[in-house]
Amino acid sequence: MKAIAFALFLAAAAAVAAADGFRVDLIHRDSPRSPLYDPSSTSFDRVRAAAERSALRPSRYGRAGLAASGDTSMEAPVLPDISDYLMEVELGTPKFKVLAIVDTGSDLTWANCKPCTRCYEQTTPLFDPKDSSTYRDLACDSRACKLIPTWACISNSKCQYNYFYQDGSQAVGYVASETFTFATTGTNTIAIPNITFGCTHQNDGLFRKRIGGLVGLAAAPLSLVSQLGSSIDSKFSYCLAPLSQTSTTGKLVFGDVSGASRSDLLTTPLTIRDSFYYLTLNGISVGNTNISAASPTASGSPNIVIDSGTMLNFLSPEMTDQLGKAVKGIVDLPVADVPELSLFAACFHVKGSRDYKFPDITYNFKGASLKLGPSNTFLEVSQDVVCLAAGSSGEPYIFGNFAQQNLHVEYDLGRNQLSFAQVDCTNF
Repeated sequence: MKAIAFALFLAAAAAVAAADGFRVDLIHRDSPRSPLYDPSSTSFDRVRAAAERSALRPSRYGRAGLAASGDTSMEAPVLPDISDYLMEVELGTPKFKVLAIVDTGSDLTWANCKPCTRCYEQTTPLFDPKDSSTYRDLACDSRACKLIPTWACISNSKCQYNYFYQDGSQAVGYVASETFTFATTGTNTIAIPNITFGCTHQNDGLFRKRIGGLVGLAAAPLSLVSQLGSSIDSKFSYCLAPLSQTSTTGKLVFGDVSGASRSDLLTTPLTIRDSFYYLTLNGISVGNTNISAASPTASGSPNIVIDSGTMLNFLSPEMTDQLGKAVKGIVDLPVADVPELSLFAACFHVKGSRDYKFPDITYNFKGASLKLGPSNTFLEVSQDVVCLAAGSSGEPYIFGNFAQQNLHVEYDLGRNQLSFAQVDCTNF
């Protein structure tokens, strides 16, 4: 009884601490703080690589729609290693540090564990559940086990998960619970017990060798956000620092930690579908041109996924074409129309030009017209070439992380709404 009472006390204490909100660093994969950082790459190399990763992301959402309609050939329609942000989390007692991918489009949080058979060659140490006094395997009849898309009951009634990813990667392991410890502002930490996660023992595919796991922030029941639930008032947010500010990190916020001025707060309805976060985009304005999201399924209904892991914005071919033409009609620069830049809606040569200007672009979400300046919408992709950070895909559309720089973006899952506020994320 004493052990049970103590466990309940720990959980209550963690919930109180979390309810006040806490922040952790978000590390861009191309930041010098990231183990994926390549000092030999130029800023242009990194931008193009991020754009290429972005081009792979839209198919995940279409695949999710197929799975929801009964096509179960891909149980976890997620590309796990093309997300742009990382975070550190410590597992177990004593604490063991793991560098993990952060993804608002993934559900199960997992870490690679010993013994890791048939795994990719991770260069950082593996978490050993035998060393942790707070690790617990979950049984086949547990609620968490039944929430896994593909699970099996193995020896000793352990629940085993098997995730297949779109790129051919695979993660197999045990569903377990463990204490997660987060480093917060300054030297403070917060420990939260009994978090359900996947302890992966088989892992292969296109994962990076220095990455030890994944933190899922989707709306599914097993995501970290959903598990924290009422303890963080069903809210999380982030503030992404500009890519040019390589010495700073963004912030991921659990709970209600206000860092934004409320005077310019914009709020729009948030819809959860297939565990993804959808907004309703009514259209886009640039100069005197208004571009409608005019397709029958896109107009007036949730149609665009807000995604922290995708760099570019993706729109329908018609919208992309209209947006590109509108921008070309305003920008007084030579158009860079070459095959290697075909991903982008519009590109321009800026060599030899002085005082060139790019227009503001307004994304007209339901109830919230978000005006974005050139620093959120135009990318320098090579020496003297600047491109509009938008491309073409099928539905749903995607609102990517480049457009979200220097915005405090809050997901309020209790009220089903999302808010934007303009802030300086380098000082958030």
